[in-house]
Amino acid sequence: MSPFTDDPVYIVRRDRMVEKQLRERGIKDERVLAAMARVPRHEFVAKAYREQAYDDNPLPIGHSQTISQPYMVGLMLELLHPQPHDAALEIGTGSAYQTALLAELTGRVDSIKRQPALAATAEQLLRQLGYGNVTVHAGDGSVGLPERAPFDAIVVSAAAPQFPDRLFAQLREGRRLVVPVGDPESQQLLVVTKDQGRPVISESVPCRFVPLIGEQGYRE
Repeated sequence: MSPFTDDPVYIVRRDRMVEKQLRERGIKDERVLAAMARVPRHEFVAKAYREQAYDDNPLPIGHSQTISQPYMVGLMLELLHPQPHDAALEIGTGSAYQTALLAELTGRVDSIKRQPALAATAEQLLRQLGYGNVTVHAGDGSVGLPERAPFDAIVVSAAAPQFPDRLFAQLREGRRLVVPVGDPESQQLLVVTKDQGRPVISESVPCRFVPLIGEQGYRE
């Protein structure tokens, strides 16, 4: 999807990331692997960190935020199981890296970031890279976007203090919500499927994300 000219060095590093950090650690969804082989992660980090863009760890992106470890991004997307014509909701745009991956994997992406200026910057970057099926909204991600619901896939890239019922209400029947839930220091990644209007919850892995700030999250 992206029309930019890629650096061969980054292509090699990205392919290695996919093979060593994702495939060899159990990520099997070929659509997710292919998307992560395409999307230029180095474009979503500060220039000072570009040489580390494909390392197996999170990186700071400013404003007390991070771009998540590639494996965690791949795992969350595999658990989400997005489809080509899905409408996806992302809570926590962050650097917009995962947003770009969702744009590769789905038909429409709505992403929410709290700070208006940073939301505008993220959307501009996505447009520059050729992702025209994304809208970045400034607002309280913890309450979602009921006016755009229902969504086929909802992914939360920040730690919720409890099950996010307001977001679950915006999920389409039979589809999935992926969210880390717990205290600010430690969470469990949950996969939630809507079955006859009720949540069916399974736990994936322990994790650690920045807190979800908002009405249904932590207080700032």
